[in-house]
Amino acid sequence: MTTAMTRNSTTPIVRYGSRPTPRVKLTGQRIAIQHPNAETGEHLMGEALGAVDQDALHGILKQLMKASVILQKPDEENLAFMISMMKGIAPRDSLETMLTAQMVSVHVATMRFACRLAFAEGIPQQEGISRTLTRLARTFAAQMEALNRHRGNGERPITVQNLSVQDGGSAIVGNVAQHAHLIAPEPGTAIDAGPVPSGNAGERERAEAMQGGTS
Repeated sequence: MTTAMTRNSTTPIVRYGSRPTPRVKLTGQRIAIQHPNAETGEHLMGEALGAVDQDALHGILKQLMKASVILQKPDEENLAFMISMMKGIAPRDSLETMLTAQMVSVHVATMRFACRLAFAEGIPQQEGISRTLTRLARTFAAQMEALNRHRGNGERPITVQNLSVQDGGSAIVGNVAQHAHLIAPEPGTAIDAGPVPSGNAGERERAEAMQGGTS
């Protein structure tokens, strides 16, 4: 049974865990979720795409449908693939939903240009397609980094290799900053810092002691 999507409200999407995501069917510019129960089908699709309500679900599905176009026509199998990839990434909030939609769209475009490069004739055409393919691949890599940084709250992981600590010692992993502490005197008082010892002060003292011992 095929049930068409309806926009009656912005009812929050209930989470159903990892239950199977229903398939979609395209009829012209219309998207239908194939599930015996229309409401359950929308909930399951929203779970897969990380949509918080029906407006978000309808919006992201339409955008994916437009990005799935092949030969100026939305492609049902391509759309199903994009939905599956988004489900695999498992967006956890609206920002991740938008970013993962961009990621799968950029991936689809990247593979299209990879196919064009395989059939390109002549060096000028190959170079033009290669430049676009390179930009798309770099964009995808940047999107992956952005997603990882968002999920890690902008913190970069710290990797420690070949760390050894002797008995009685301790190790600090992370950024260590040393701060100088300045003590301000009270008004009307002076602080005698005294002479500043040089790095050779110990050597001079030993030399004077030796001279005194020989005199």
